Amino acid sequence: MSLLLASPELELVFSALLLTLVAGLVVALLAARSVLTCILLMSAFSLTMALWLMTMDAPDVAFTEASVGAGVSTMILLGAALSSTDVIPSLRPGRLWFPAVACLAAFIGMALIVPDLPVFGDPGSPPSAYVGRLYLEQTPHDIGAPNVVTAVLASYRGFDTLGETTVIFAAGVGVLLLLGGQVRSPDAAPEDVSLRASAGSPVLSVAARLLIPIICLYAFYVLAHGEFGAGGGFQAGVILAAALILHALVFGVRETMKALPVGVVRACAALGVLGYAAVGFLAILNGGRFLDYDALLSPVFEAGLPSSHLAGGHHHWGQRIGILAIETGVMLAVASTMTAIFYAFTGRVSRSDAAGAS
Repeated sequence: MSLLLASPELELVFSALLLTLVAGLVVALLAARSVLTCILLMSAFSLTMALWLMTMDAPDVAFTEASVGAGVSTMILLGAALSSTDVIPSLRPGRLWFPAVACLAAFIGMALIVPDLPVFGDPGSPPSAYVGRLYLEQTPHDIGAPNVVTAVLASYRGFDTLGETTVIFAAGVGVLLLLGGQVRSPDAAPEDVSLRASAGSPVLSVAARLLIPIICLYAFYVLAHGEFGAGGGFQAGVILAAALILHALVFGVRETMKALPVGVVRACAALGVLGYAAVGFLAILNGGRFLDYDALLSPVFEAGLPSSHLAGGHHHWGQRIGILAIETGVMLAVASTMTAIFYAFTGRVSRSDAAGAS
């Protein structure tokens, strides 16, 4: 993005246009009265924010915003819209004063903090002068990953990322308990939880059959590419979950459950967290520390492997194998948790419809 906007003035104008578009989308969201319109506007908002983050030279954050905000969130909200009315009920003006005052107070607080923030791109700022510079200098020798963000999240702060993965799994369990998802077989799933437009529409069906395999393949590419560029287990997980939920929305939840049963999905969610932790314990068994990927391979065996010019000629196969292994665990945990929540939601819809019919 910076190469496309070589001129600082052009980059400033482009950023101003994106922020103006963001403000316009927010106003349109406030005025929208259709659920489907709100979902589409929120998806456009996420894509616009992803573009703006790219202008700020934050591709990893932009990729996460695009995959989570415009990807899997849109799929889940579309599934929720199928079980609700298409018109948002009007609220009395008296009920809006508290959120309006809270948003205004938050805006004023952030505006007062902005002058104390370091100048954007200042190499002498505390984040850039100490830990950030140390990561940039030591990553090629310690980790060998071209993407410093992946090196920090998956290796330097691997224990912290394990905690984040565990939190995602625990949050998913909490949501399942709140929803009371008791769908255990395809027969218990609702019959009509699919896009209403897909009924008798061969175009949507054929397009989905072509796109879903490509989306799944792209998810695995993002998983493997996280060491070299934007991507990783979190982004790959939400992309894979979006493909599975899209299949359920187009072809029905019963068909998706036949291909990927509920028990398998929930087991994979736990397996992702356990697999991540197992990599750490394997390093301990080999004489290293918890999540010390250098201990995964013996020095003699690793010395016989070819070195990489990307790592400055150093041997970092233990780091690469460890990072790929824990990222795979993250992908399993994220994708399975999101899919399990969607299954539980559809089961809740099914029970609500049955109660209304009785």
